[in-house]
Amino acid sequence: MLDIKNLNLHYGKSQILYDISLRAQLGEVTCVMGTNGVGKTSLLRAISGTHPRTGGSMAFDGNDIGRASADRLARMGVGYVPQGRDIFPLLTVRENLQTGFSCLPKSDHHIPPDIFELFPVLKEMEARRGGDLSGGQQQQLAIARALITKPKLLLLDEPTEGIQPNIIQHIGHVIKLLRDRGDMAIVLVEQYFEFAFSLADQIIVLQRGKVIRNAPKSGIRREDLLSEVSV
Repeated sequence: MLDIKNLNLHYGKSQILYDISLRAQLGEVTCVMGTNGVGKTSLLRAISGTHPRTGGSMAFDGNDIGRASADRLARMGVGYVPQGRDIFPLLTVRENLQTGFSCLPKSDHHIPPDIFELFPVLKEMEARRGGDLSGGQQQQLAIARALITKPKLLLLDEPTEGIQPNIIQHIGHVIKLLRDRGDMAIVLVEQYFEFAFSLADQIIVLQRGKVIRNAPKSGIRREDLLSEVSV
């Protein structure tokens, strides 16, 4: 599904990522872990096209995508939920969801019923402005908006950040459901260790912009991983 080889990324003259290689498969959660500042968010920005990589190759669905822009990648099936959610505070919940239509043909400009089945609170608050929602409700809205685009690859950046435990549990349940459908690859960047470890099928550990571990969770001792991603 997603195959990255030797990806490099710079901000100006500063190199942030060094020769990152990873694969994300349909029906799996690939979890990217590491302490703050190691390049996890930068990696998702590179994959989503919101910040251009400066080296390496990226293939999606078996096709080399070259230097595709963020909007082209979104139309190809890359859904991105950034850190901070980036919802539109003055638009209603329904209007926020409808912004996902821009990636779809006109025949698909409708909100599928399963969006509200996954996130019932959004149906209840459909007419409320996004800025009036709690942090956890906004996170659910951001994930739902990404799902509107019918992604084959879903990128999630710190979905538990600043969210109450019951909504963290619900988001974890949704991620499991999406994974188990088998038609989507999920790349999860997450600091909350227990949440990440419980969901991961494949684990990537970054340290100073480099991959120091890339292995199935089944082949990793929990204690070893915890020591690598803790400050």
